[in-house]
Amino acid sequence: MGSNSFRLEIGHLRDGRYRRHAYLKETVRLGAGLDSEGMLTEEATERGLACLRQFARNLGGFHPAQVRAVATQTLREARNRDAFLHQAQAALGFPIEVISGREEARLIYAGVAHLQPSNLPRLVVDIGGRSTELILGEKRQPIEAESFRVGSVSLAMRYFPDGRFTSEGFRAAQVAAGAEFEEALAPFAASRWDHALGSSGTAGAVSDVLRASGQTDGSITPDGLRWLMKQCIEAGSADRLDLPGLKPDRRPILAGGLAILYTLATHFQIEALQPAKGALRQGVIVDLHDRLLARQRQRGHDLREDSVKALQHRFGADLEQALRVARLACHLFDQVAPRDAEEERIELRWAALLHEIGQMVSHHDHHRHSAYLLGHVDAAGFSQSQQRRLADLVLGQRGGLRKMEELIHSELMLWQMLCLRLAVIACHARSEVPEQTLRLQRQGRIARLAFRQEWADTHPRTVHLLEEEEQAWARSGLALTLHLG
Repeated sequence: MGSNSFRLEIGHLRDGRYRRHAYLKETVRLGAGLDSEGMLTEEATERGLACLRQFARNLGGFHPAQVRAVATQTLREARNRDAFLHQAQAALGFPIEVISGREEARLIYAGVAHLQPSNLPRLVVDIGGRSTELILGEKRQPIEAESFRVGSVSLAMRYFPDGRFTSEGFRAAQVAAGAEFEEALAPFAASRWDHALGSSGTAGAVSDVLRASGQTDGSITPDGLRWLMKQCIEAGSADRLDLPGLKPDRRPILAGGLAILYTLATHFQIEALQPAKGALRQGVIVDLHDRLLARQRQRGHDLREDSVKALQHRFGADLEQALRVARLACHLFDQVAPRDAEEERIELRWAALLHEIGQMVSHHDHHRHSAYLLGHVDAAGFSQSQQRRLADLVLGQRGGLRKMEELIHSELMLWQMLCLRLAVIACHARSEVPEQTLRLQRQGRIARLAFRQEWADTHPRTVHLLEEEEQAWARSGLALTLHLG
C-alpha cells in the first residue's frame, strides 16, 4: 500500500525460482490525501478502501498465513492512521502492517536480489510517492539501507502545483531533494558500488519514456533526464505533456520523480541507472516464504529471530532470565490458547525474551523503558505494527492494568499478557521454575491457576505476589483465581 499506488501480487517460490500468478495495480494517490495537519482526507480514505475491497475479491480462499499486506510512508505519517487501518483491514479481510522506512528498504532489496541476482556490489534506488529508499548491497545481503522522506508525489505537490512545470520549480525541487540526501553521500558513495538499479514505478516509467523516445536503450542517464525535464518545461503542464511510453496516471507526478532522479545522478555520480526487475512486493513474498519455511522447521530462516538476539545483546539482557520467562509464558499460553494461535505464541515468546531490555536505561520502571525501546528501535524483519504489539505486551508485564485498557486489541492479547505477567512473577527470584509447577485453565473469561501445596509452602513470597496479581485482575475484563491442588 504505497503513497501513490496500491499493488496486489500473488506469487510463489519453488526451488528458489519466483513465479507470478497475478498482479493488480491501482493509482490511489493516498499520499496526496494528507492535509496540512497530517490527516488523511475522507476522499483519500475512500479511494484506498475501494481499492482494498477490489483486492479482497482476489484473495478468497487464502489462509491468513499466506497473505501479508504492508503500508509505507503515507501511513507512517498519517496522524489518523489507526482509524484508517481499522477500516482498511475490514475491507481487505487481512491484517495490515505499517513498516518502517528501513524495513521497506530491506524488503525492496530482497525483491531485487531474488529476481535479479548478482555477485557485484550495487546501489538500489526506489522512488515512491512520499519516500525514497537507497540500499547498498552485495549478493542477497543489504549492507546499508535507508529511507528518506522525499518522494515523487510530495515534491510534485510542493514545487509543481496544479501540474505546472517550470525551470524554477525543477531547481527548487532539486535543492530540496539534495538537502534530504546530503547525509547519504558517504555511506552510498560511488566508490562502494559497481552498478545502480532503479526499482518500482518512477524508474520504470522514466526508462520507458527514454526508450520509446529513442534517447537511450532504457538506461536512465543524466543527459536523458535533462532532455526529459526540458520536454516538461516546454509543455508547461502535465495536461499538455505528450510523450511516447508515458502513461496518463504518471503525468502529474513525473516532474517530482525526475527532480529526485537527477539529484541522485549528480550527487552520487550515477552515469546510468538500469530498471530493476524486483521491487517491494516481491520482497514481501520472499520474506513471507522464508517465515513459513522457518515455522515449518525447514530450511527457511525468520530474520526476526536474529533481530531479537541482536536486541538482547545490544541492551545487555539477562539471557538466562529471559529464557526462563519465555519458556514458562509459552507453556502457560499453550494451555489456554486455541490451536491456531501460533503467531500470537511467537509474539509472546519474543516479548518475554525482550521484556527486560529497558534495564539498560534504568531498573526503576524498566517495563516502561523496555516498551519504549521496542516501539521505536529499528528491528529488521519487524513491522512497526508488530513492534507496537510487542511493546504493549512488555508494558503490561507488571504494574496496574488500567493503563492497558486502550492498548488491548483482542481477548487473545489479554491471555498473552496474563501468561507473561504470571511467568515474570513466578521467575522473579531468577531461578528455574519447572513447567509442571503451574497449571492454567481457561473457563470462558476466567483463568484458574493451580499449584501444589508443597510448592506454595516453600515459595511464600511468590504466592504473595500471585495473590496480589489475583486482585489486580479482579478489576479487568478477565478474572484470575488461584487454586491449590
